[in-house]
Amino acid sequence: QMQLVESGGGLVQAGGSLRPSCAASGRITSSHAVGWFRQAPGKERESVAAISWNGETANYAECVKGRFTISRDNMKHTVYLKMNSQNPEDTAVYHCAAALYPSGALWEPHMYSYWGRGTQVTVSS
Repeated sequence: QMQLVESGGGLVQAGGSLRPSCAASGRITSSHAVGWFRQAPGKERESVAAISWNGETANYAECVKGRFTISRDNMKHTVYLKMNSQNPEDTAVYHCAAALYPSGALWEPHMYSYWGRGTQVTVSS
């Protein structure tokens, strides 16, 4: 089993930045694709960003393109989501997820096997 723990959320003013982290432990391989997802109160969960196991492929939701960057450090078993120019619509609980997938990035939540409990991100106007 793999465990994922998110950290680095918090409260930020509009226009500010945060960089949540997703740390993996347990049965870790280097062939896991990782995604970040978010869910705001009363809204459905949405995909935000996804990265392939080797970091060569990254995909983003249209609403975060140019503002968010997903990256990973496989030596540290950690994936990051750098969020710049944040706006109140970014307020949500952010979850990371992982799936054993040796090629490409995965976008759909149902394709992921392991999930973290999430970290709250709140952007004030």
